[in-house]
Amino acid sequence: MKKMIRYIFQDWSVNRSASIKSSLVLALFRLAQLATRSPRYLAGLASVYGVLYQVLVGWLLGIELPSSVQVGQYLKLRHGVALVVHRDTVIGDYCTLRHSTTIGNKQRSDGSFTNAPKIGNHVDIGANVVILGAITIGDHAVIGAGAVVVKDVPSGAVVAGNPAKILGVVNQSTNHETEFPLMMEV
Repeated sequence: MKKMIRYIFQDWSVNRSASIKSSLVLALFRLAQLATRSPRYLAGLASVYGVLYQVLVGWLLGIELPSSVQVGQYLKLRHGVALVVHRDTVIGDYCTLRHSTTIGNKQRSDGSFTNAPKIGNHVDIGANVVILGAITIGDHAVIGAGAVVVKDVPSGAVVAGNPAKILGVVNQSTNHETEFPLMMEV
């Protein structure tokens, strides 16, 4: 039981400087993940919770974070409003997501869809960012506000713009809790 409670509230400590809403959304998200893995005899209860989660987080709070998203430890949400994450996205440990960000797949000219992005550990994603397609964002990358990312981003890169271009590299010896990592020019 302690392990389950620790799992549900794991994001609480990294979001205490953000808002109670961020902490609550992530606790509800982790609970929704547990509900989808619940034993078969609890399927009805899990379904009811899934609908409640969708209504509360998706419709009322404006955050689309499906329980199927693979998220590592200690996700940080800054505001979170208008956040849209594709159900097949993979997000690593100690990542930060800001408001009005979209992470999703692309539709090809033949009508098929690409896979969703894979985001590494310690990635800091700014506000109003769009990350699309079967791309990989490397560990310790920083995505600047308003960036449109449609190609892989190497580990430690700082990118911004539309389309996103590498502006520098992060000094990866900085602490994962540093709000604005030190940058070195390329």
